[in-house]
Amino acid sequence: MAAPVLSAKKYLFKTCEQASFCRRNRAYADLADSRGAAWDPPYAIDPSTVTFDAGVLQGTIVKTVTDSTGAPSNVEFPFQLVFLESGSARFVVDEKQRIESPIPGFPESLTQRRYNEASKWAITGDLTPDIGAVESTTDDERKSAVYRVRYGPDRHFEAIVQAKPLQIRFYRDGEPHVILNDRGLFNMDQYRPKPTDIDESKLEDELDVKDMWEESFGGKEDKKPKGPESIALDVTFPDYEHVFGIPEHADQFSLRETRGGDGNHNEPYRLFNVDIFEYEVNSPMAMYGAIPFMQAHKKGSSVAIFWANGAETWIDITKTKPNPESFGVRKTTQTHWISESGIIDVYILLGPDPSSVYQQYGLLTGFTSLPPIYALGYHQCRWNYNSEEDVLEVDANFDSYGIPYDAIWLDIEYTDGKKYFTWLKSMFPTPEKMMQVLDKRKRKLVTIIDPHIKKESGYKVYEGLSKNELAVKTDNGEEFHGWCWPGESAWIDTFNPKAVEYWKEQFKSGKYCGHENNLLIWNDMNEPSVFNGPEVSAPRDTIHCGNWEHRDIHNIYGMTFVNATVQAMQARQPRQRPFVLTRSFFAGSQRLGAVWTGDNAATWDYLRIVTPMLLSHSVAGFSFVGADVGGFFGNPTSELLTRWYQAGAFYPFFRGHAHIESKRREPWLPGEPYTSLIRTAIRMRYQLLPSIYTAFHRASFDGVPIIRPLFLLAPDNEDALGIDDQFFFGETGLLVKPIVQEGATSTEIYLPDEEIYYDYLDQTIYQGIGYKHIDAPLEKIPILARGGHIVVRRDRHRRSATLMSHDPLTLVVHLDTTGNAAGVLYLDDGETTSYSRGAYLYRFFIFNVQDNILRSRSMQASSASNKSFEKSIDDVRIEKIIVVGLDTDKLKTNHAVEAFQDRKSWSTDIHITEAADRKASVVTVRDPKIFVTGDWSIQF
Repeated sequence: MAAPVLSAKKYLFKTCEQASFCRRNRAYADLADSRGAAWDPPYAIDPSTVTFDAGVLQGTIVKTVTDSTGAPSNVEFPFQLVFLESGSARFVVDEKQRIESPIPGFPESLTQRRYNEASKWAITGDLTPDIGAVESTTDDERKSAVYRVRYGPDRHFEAIVQAKPLQIRFYRDGEPHVILNDRGLFNMDQYRPKPTDIDESKLEDELDVKDMWEESFGGKEDKKPKGPESIALDVTFPDYEHVFGIPEHADQFSLRETRGGDGNHNEPYRLFNVDIFEYEVNSPMAMYGAIPFMQAHKKGSSVAIFWANGAETWIDITKTKPNPESFGVRKTTQTHWISESGIIDVYILLGPDPSSVYQQYGLLTGFTSLPPIYALGYHQCRWNYNSEEDVLEVDANFDSYGIPYDAIWLDIEYTDGKKYFTWLKSMFPTPEKMMQVLDKRKRKLVTIIDPHIKKESGYKVYEGLSKNELAVKTDNGEEFHGWCWPGESAWIDTFNPKAVEYWKEQFKSGKYCGHENNLLIWNDMNEPSVFNGPEVSAPRDTIHCGNWEHRDIHNIYGMTFVNATVQAMQARQPRQRPFVLTRSFFAGSQRLGAVWTGDNAATWDYLRIVTPMLLSHSVAGFSFVGADVGGFFGNPTSELLTRWYQAGAFYPFFRGHAHIESKRREPWLPGEPYTSLIRTAIRMRYQLLPSIYTAFHRASFDGVPIIRPLFLLAPDNEDALGIDDQFFFGETGLLVKPIVQEGATSTEIYLPDEEIYYDYLDQTIYQGIGYKHIDAPLEKIPILARGGHIVVRRDRHRRSATLMSHDPLTLVVHLDTTGNAAGVLYLDDGETTSYSRGAYLYRFFIFNVQDNILRSRSMQASSASNKSFEKSIDDVRIEKIIVVGLDTDKLKTNHAVEAFQDRKSWSTDIHITEAADRKASVVTVRDPKIFVTGDWSIQF
């Protein structure tokens, strides 16, 4: 949330030229490029230090520098190349003099070491080295200081390390896929004390020394007591033209070049979590979150890297012309990663396909936590619902208009003077009673809780924070104060375990919102946003637990705050799965909850940019993502609002939200025909909840996202790699193309493969790679169903998702070109953690053309918990089966099918709609009298 503005105030935020470490490393790259083959970088591995043991190749990188007298000297950087049991590789470089004995003159108030705990926060997976990795260096290679290690599944992966010039190449099956330091841009600013006199006209190491020890921006000074400590490394993806990821940016999905050219950027992509107000679209500017993960894809291959660093980071992207003699027939993507501080800690994921990449990344940083089912319904929010009466009137109107929803949200105005964990009693005198009314309808209340705590005498939350010294501190050890919504505030330091315990105390049942169990939490402004701070954030020289400067951990702070809130809600309701929404995030935040794309605006451009943004989040591991439906700032037209709801019904996180100065826009306010169309879109979302929940279950163990790029299902079609205005949705095979142009009544949907596609609403058949024209009047959402998939639905209309738990199911079978189809269904109680102990149902459905039988089989091992859960839902039946594309000739003489379950069989009637006018046949089995919990089959 932010104050209303007309556009992003770009002058508040740095460019690369204004960030000295980015400017210096970009100049370093320009110097290297200008010298070409004559470039002789100052870094090389000392061969005498190299050893290999138990899956780890290690040694020392030596940098040759010149001291003030002109004499050469060496700076040592120990490195490890670790080959992990998970199949990934990890390259880590630190600075020796910061690791060893105390450095004379180093600031005593700060930790001497480089910050090396980004992986601690991001990584939850097993980092055990693969003792089966094999060094296969030949004698000739060793003489040339070249080292070769085979690792990974069946030793199909290989790393070749070259000492001088320093370079590491990663191969899969003999083909290079990732090269570290291909251009020789590896760089680490070693520690050196600030000179007594700096002559900015002189150069050190041929780099500009300006602003190495202090710099100013926007009238605010950044003191750098540790001096320059930037790191940089170039990463090349040979023969890969397209790269994806590094959210968060409001830009196209396939990342652009950043060093000039038509349609490209002149600035690097920036990762620096900021409160950017009404952000700019088609821009590499920093936004609210940062995931330094990049995926490269081409026909037959996907690879990725993860740059584990929580400091400000810039990424340059350039693409070279194809060179068949060296790499292949495609352009090669070269990237340059630059961070302000920390160590070099990069993970290399060699795929070989997109699903493998997502699983490898999930094994490192964790998978999306399985959300409660109600979190996947529709959420109604605005800044602000003003009173208990306002909340309950909105709640009642949803019922009056027959529109389902699951949670209503309260922004900052519900508090007493913006003091979190308090209520404005004049407007919310009995919040517990209000929550009880919502709970009767199985609905939730979400309240906003931000990390800034109002500095006010008598406010117990602040007094406890201050007394126990749990707030972020200034560089001189005092409590840091800045301005945010409440005025003068302190910020809780959630890097401190004691602060986390204090935070948990504030949420205790009986202390906040009474003992009500339908409370959910929204964490906003956690970049952190500091209104009077540099770049609307905390000064970089503020201090966190462990004596780390804020510059070291900036991009991680928001994640630590959400982590504290999640722990607090788990302590409040130990058996319940928590739901927390965050605006700021880092790699690994997917383990904690949902995210949204921040303060967008009610224009068609902002609607258009949502799909590529959600795709970027999704491939970077954050599946539970959405955008403010309708646009946060401004007032959408009724057409735009309707189209946004139609798109939002397919966002993994589905919430309408609006600014305090925007007009009210609840779904019934636009009037007809818009209200009915919005109702239809929201009901379609609820209809698809079984399939959506099943997709989230898959994401929770193998990382495949909910919003899926075309290359996930059509990995060999390179023409589809630049298409980012449509996506596949979950396990359904539904290809969704949101309408994002005003007045549009038709659209073009790109089919990425030769599979048969059916219009989801009228079964019109489309086939053949390329664009297909589809009518899309305002009442229609363009959706095509890819053959071979089974969509599982619940077609009964209810007030909320929780009330649907015992409703019957409908299976919609879309047959592929061979006449087959398959699908899965995952069910559990939707709210508790009992699924982790086996209390769930997991079924596999398959339609086999050879015998025209649709079968259901279990995909789980039997257990007491499983049996108990299945007994609790043994009343859930299959209400309807719809088969699209079936050859109906054999059915014309017998309008019935045979059903089998529990060793019994019976006939049940069917209804046949014949194929005609490019439309597929539809066979409908109504009430086949089968139940979801057991094996069954239906023979057509």
